[in-house]
Amino acid sequence: MTRLRIDLAYDGGGFYGWAKQPNLRTVQGTIEDALHKVLRVPADDAAEPLRLTVAGRTDTGVHASHQVAHLDVSDEVLNRCVGHMTIPITKALTRRLKAVLPPDIVIHGIAVAPAGFDARFSALERTYVYRVADRSSEIDPRLRGCVLTVDEALDLELMNRAAALTIGLHDFGSFATPNPGGTTIREVKTAYWRRAPITPLVPDAMASHEAYRTPSLESGLVVFTIVADAFARNMVRSLVGSCIKVGSGRKSLEWFAGKMADPVREGSSGPIAPQGLTLEHIAYPADDQLAARAEAIRAVRTL
Repeated sequence: MTRLRIDLAYDGGGFYGWAKQPNLRTVQGTIEDALHKVLRVPADDAAEPLRLTVAGRTDTGVHASHQVAHLDVSDEVLNRCVGHMTIPITKALTRRLKAVLPPDIVIHGIAVAPAGFDARFSALERTYVYRVADRSSEIDPRLRGCVLTVDEALDLELMNRAAALTIGLHDFGSFATPNPGGTTIREVKTAYWRRAPITPLVPDAMASHEAYRTPSLESGLVVFTIVADAFARNMVRSLVGSCIKVGSGRKSLEWFAGKMADPVREGSSGPIAPQGLTLEHIAYPADDQLAARAEAIRAVRTL
């Protein structure tokens, strides 16, 4: 068997999340169907399930500009994708997958994974970004699929004071749902809000003969960046929604602090709409530390 690392991206708007579900269009289900097709393996082949393991499961409507998955496949089956091409197996598989996958999924690269690599458990941290157009933003309708529009003026200073309370090892039970047998304890390394500066698409020096400077697409948007070792279900969207309630004046900073201190799930701290959220990056340790990281992270977290 060979373990492959697959780096990919997708527009989550047309999917019912990552995880495969019967009779629903999901990212995992779509890619696995494509793998069965290009590798000529029957869908019900128990000996060759072609099952993907992903770094972070995304919810319905959530995007990924950088997602990582791994696939275990027998060498015999993997060799089928080469055909008449005189290129490495991984490049052949990449080329064949790109030919059959829909345009809202992009394969960035496929490589033979180093020993000990596990897309989920070897990861050191994940970075998510949530983009918002508030009352102070110039709303661009082209971004409606990846930016949430709110008809409020947001106080970023208050929102950053709330976000600062999340940094460190905490039980995020007020903002997340645990997996069976798991916890909502997570370590947040970075969490902050900022307004993207209004900047030109290219430096002025490169556009000296233009009277109008085309702005960068994200100019003026309110952007939340959060980095953690892992995330529980709905955690980022619930934190975003709660921060926005604080920034709009609908809830107080003390209310947010209380939710952090008393990790009990209830309706006022539920998840906000998914379209503004994108998984942007997965970080892994050096190759010789992959197996140890995977073993350590499988342990149930405690405070």
